[in-house]
Amino acid sequence: MTGWYQRKIVPHIIRMGCGCALMDEYRQHIIPKARGRVLEIGLGAGANLRFYDAANVTQVLGIEPSPELRAMAIRAERPATIPIEVVEAAGEALPFAMESFDTVICTFTLCSVDDVGLTLAEARRVLKPGGRFLFCEHGRSPDYRVQKWQRRIEPVWKAVFGGCHITRAVRGNIERYFAISEWTGGYQGTTLRIAGWMEWGEAIAGTSAFSQRQ
Repeated sequence: MTGWYQRKIVPHIIRMGCGCALMDEYRQHIIPKARGRVLEIGLGAGANLRFYDAANVTQVLGIEPSPELRAMAIRAERPATIPIEVVEAAGEALPFAMESFDTVICTFTLCSVDDVGLTLAEARRVLKPGGRFLFCEHGRSPDYRVQKWQRRIEPVWKAVFGGCHITRAVRGNIERYFAISEWTGGYQGTTLRIAGWMEWGEAIAGTSAFSQRQ
């Protein structure tokens, strides 16, 4: 029953929740900044695709482990002139060469990957020195009272929403691998605070020496 729910129900929850109009405001701040060859980690149902700027992006490769979400992403609206490839892969093991992308996009993904550190290390590995890591994530609130409820509810929340963690630190994890150059945080107005703390911005990859140490 759990497997059936994860395959048949969770992909539609993700499509409707992450792809709703309320999330477009965040995507519009982030996705048009992408440049060059782009990797999107956690493509989901393809909600970001229509926001790419065809004048600045040469190619988009989107990884997604769920076959149901990959099928949705293939049908998603996108600029006709950008080559887009949907790849079966997980963030913890990217099937790409070191320093092969100009931009990595990560939106509403770090909450549900199995290993946040490994996913970010892989993102750093495939980014060129000086490349941009563009992110928009929800996670652990800065408010202690909200954090308490997040810890209490997270076990049930993960079961219902496909492994989504609401207690993971966003900025703290990203800063272990990238230098954050732009950051904004705040609650999404109509979302419950336990799930509505949002952080978005831009981070820069350092020198290739970092990748060689991983």
